[in-house]
Amino acid sequence: MTDATLENAPHAFVRKQTLEQEVAPLSVAGPVAWVRNNLFSGPVNSLMTLVCLYIVVTSVPDLVRFYLIDAVWSGANRDACLADKIGRPVGACWAYIADRYQYFIYGSYPVTQRWRVNIVFVMFALGVVWMLWDNAPLKKLGAFFFFVTMPISAYLLLLGGDGAESFLRFLILLTFGLAVLYLVLSFVPSLARLWMPPALLDVEIAATPWERFFQPKRLILMALVIFGLIAVLAETAGLPRVDTGLWGGMMVTFLIAAVGIVFSLPLGVVLALGRRSKLPIIQLMSVIFIEFVRGVPLITVLFMANTMLPLFVPQEYSPDRLLRPLIGVALFAAAYMAEVIRGGLQAIPKGQYEGAMSLGLGYWQMMRLIILPQALRIVIPGIVNTFIGLFKDTTLVTIVGIFDFLRTIEATLVDPTWSTPTTRATGYAFAAVFYFLCCWGMSRYSIAVEKRLAAGQRR
Repeated sequence: MTDATLENAPHAFVRKQTLEQEVAPLSVAGPVAWVRNNLFSGPVNSLMTLVCLYIVVTSVPDLVRFYLIDAVWSGANRDACLADKIGRPVGACWAYIADRYQYFIYGSYPVTQRWRVNIVFVMFALGVVWMLWDNAPLKKLGAFFFFVTMPISAYLLLLGGDGAESFLRFLILLTFGLAVLYLVLSFVPSLARLWMPPALLDVEIAATPWERFFQPKRLILMALVIFGLIAVLAETAGLPRVDTGLWGGMMVTFLIAAVGIVFSLPLGVVLALGRRSKLPIIQLMSVIFIEFVRGVPLITVLFMANTMLPLFVPQEYSPDRLLRPLIGVALFAAAYMAEVIRGGLQAIPKGQYEGAMSLGLGYWQMMRLIILPQALRIVIPGIVNTFIGLFKDTTLVTIVGIFDFLRTIEATLVDPTWSTPTTRATGYAFAAVFYFLCCWGMSRYSIAVEKRLAAGQRR
């Protein structure tokens, strides 16, 4: 049948024109479909949606009115946050936060010396960005800065005193000595060619073990520059000793969390490997430590660290009152981290171990190059969960007399200058926002790391 016949046929059934694509029905795609599939997919889901909607409708408007609409944003004392003084309903007293924010950040650290804390904050922020930025240059240099140079610099700047200045001079001399040693050894291959026999000149001298060992000249240079700048500051502005009893606020919270996070991960790896070791003594010691620490609450560990650590050392070497909870928090977090990492090690197939051994790798090479990178990638959610729990548990150090961020807020609540009915709710709301933003930031970064590391595993 020809095309002309088809066109003139009374019941033509072949369409020659292409129909335009129509939008999907609302019941399949779009907001209505999303609401149906996610909020009202069944009786139980519908009931929970209605309950949550009722809670939001009844509570959120009051919270918005209290913390935003009726809030007081400026004022010099409690009179600005009293309803009978200003003649209207009073919500959150944010003027109290604005007046006391420096105490929340620095605690009782001397006002004239707070520039030292600011330098440490800047170094900490630089180190965090350097380590977390995926495309940052010189990542090894950044790791050395974050894990070695910054902690030493923070100790020298925050504590100060004659002991810190003597330690700083020792570090400068040590770093300068390493730089001189590197320069001398870097010329050894060139000098050796002057007296070596011609038959040995074909040997690749540039690959000597000494030269491979002394490659990190950037690390030496960076350490020398940073310690030199601190020495200049110590000579010009002075670094008087600030006792740790005056430290407080966000500074102490970040310090405890950073020390716990930095030390708990490597200690957790060592404990996890020790628990899976075939050496009975090492395995037994690891199991005893992990089970003992995990079997007691953190408060007990802090009390033990505060009261028992001084008993194990001579009186003149007794740990500082801030160092004691730092050790307790790090050991407590390491025990939990060990179990998280052990779960990742058990998830690695046996073929990975056999393949690594077939390549001739030793135990530590196998763990460092093959097993641990895969195990740590698997347990990233568990590691970050432990970090978040550790960051929130820093508030427990108040029990042993350490003024962390939450303790500074509680200390200002008894100040008659800002004693109002809404001051307490405002202070705790400010603390909640602070902890939420920090924990939420860690969670979002871990999700991004998971997606990036899992990109090569998708099929």
